[in-house]
Amino acid sequence: MRIAIVGCGAVGGQIARRMPSNTIDQLVLVDHSRADELASKLGAYAKSAPIVPSDVDVVVIASRWGSHTAVARRAIRAGASVVAVADSIEDVRGLLALNVEAQERGQTIVVGAGFSPGLTGVMALHASTWMSVVDEIHIAKVGTGGPWCARQHHRALGNPGLDYRQGAWIPRSGGSGRELSWFPDPVGSHDCYRAAMGDPLLIAQLFPEAERVTARMAATRRDRLTARFPMLVPPHPDGGIGGVRVELRGWTEGRREIVVIGSAAPPAEASATVAMAAVQEFVVPTNIQTGSYPLASLIDPPQFLRRLATQGLHTERFEGAQ
Repeated sequence: MRIAIVGCGAVGGQIARRMPSNTIDQLVLVDHSRADELASKLGAYAKSAPIVPSDVDVVVIASRWGSHTAVARRAIRAGASVVAVADSIEDVRGLLALNVEAQERGQTIVVGAGFSPGLTGVMALHASTWMSVVDEIHIAKVGTGGPWCARQHHRALGNPGLDYRQGAWIPRSGGSGRELSWFPDPVGSHDCYRAAMGDPLLIAQLFPEAERVTARMAATRRDRLTARFPMLVPPHPDGGIGGVRVELRGWTEGRREIVVIGSAAPPAEASATVAMAAVQEFVVPTNIQTGSYPLASLIDPPQFLRRLATQGLHTERFEGAQ
């Protein structure tokens, strides 16, 4: 099997370094500035290329530049499946819109194969089995990975987010809707606000009967005040530890119930771990369905979470305290 990685930044670089050489024939790295250096460190099975070759089997998109949708369209037309670490509303919408073409071409597009979206959807689908009916799902995240992730975080806070309410999408001002959210230790509590996040689009597809879906990200007062201006201070190379949190509300045996599940990890490492586990779904022969879907709808959530745990990415359920 030949795998191409588009983008060798904080996430793409870690995916490349973690790729087990004994399970693939060749790894092709595509990046404007980092592919040559990274390929030389990985060994003979890795090489760099200016564009994605036409004979690869899986394309992993972790790009810091360009449209994920355009890369995915070229990939499926060349006969490759796609794993996209996409988090913007534009990329998620565009990738989901390729569903019919991917089915016609017999290829699969995994949409949102990172920390958020990605792991958030897997946790939500897994936690939903603990309840009889789920009618609300609320996502929150804190932290950023590399510089590109920090810039995306900045843009997201400055643009409208989306709330899903009873079948309708409602734009919400970025930086509004303050809500205190608790994440697994050592992250703790953070004020979270609406932002242009792709999670609701995928969660609503996983839970078509849900009445409400929201997503928020942690931010400081300075983040909110500067979000609508260009990013003047260069972003950090790594944002340290972050977290994701999924809250489900619904009913169990006639009583109202709330379930909270989360994970704490450096976002770039967590996204790379989730993306690698998604790629392994193609490496190991499976009957994976064709089309464009959220990650959670293509895998078995408990088994997938166990695989992540063996690689150091754990999930926790909030049990409360007396």
